[in-house]
Amino acid sequence: MDTNSHDPLDNLSDEVAAAAFRRLVRHLRHRHDAQNIDLMGLAGFCRNCLADWIVEASAPLDKTAAREAIHGMPAAEWKSRFQTEATPEQLARMDESMKRNAE
Repeated sequence: MDTNSHDPLDNLSDEVAAAAFRRLVRHLRHRHDAQNIDLMGLAGFCRNCLADWIVEASAPLDKTAAREAIHGMPAAEWKSRFQTEATPEQLARMDESMKRNAE
């Protein structure tokens, strides 16, 4: 990533960016039907990635606490309540999508 770019996102205040991030997370909390495997297959990221990114951004959370913040409940509870078994097709889409993240 070119850190010298003039990306319009860099012109957003932290307050605005944080509000948009919170809205995204709350939207994902509402849309349990949007499975992590499908998010990975389409966009190359999921709820767990968001949790990892906030830890990488120096949030004072460990991985478990960050996932709970994103899921709105312990990740294990979210998984048992909402996560479905991944199909071979979903796994293949995820694999192909993840290859694009390295581009």
